[in-house]
Amino acid sequence: MNDGNHDEREVPPRGLTLWQTLQSVTASMFGVQSRRNRERDFTRGKASHFIIIGLLAVIAFVLVLVAIVQLLLRHAGM
Repeated sequence: MNDGNHDEREVPPRGLTLWQTLQSVTASMFGVQSRRNRERDFTRGKASHFIIIGLLAVIAFVLVLVAIVQLLLRHAGM
């Protein structure tokens, strides 16, 4: 008999994909993270993933800046 209670098992939320984590870290670095994504990050994301991706993003950012400065200095003849 169907008494209106379906056997709908609650599906546990999946973790974030690498791409979603990278997008969230990038958006947060620029300060433009949406409320919906921020809530998703706090409910489905793992802090360790955000820390690792964040550190890698900061290191990549610094290396790009160093490369640009060296290129400009070389071009200026210094």
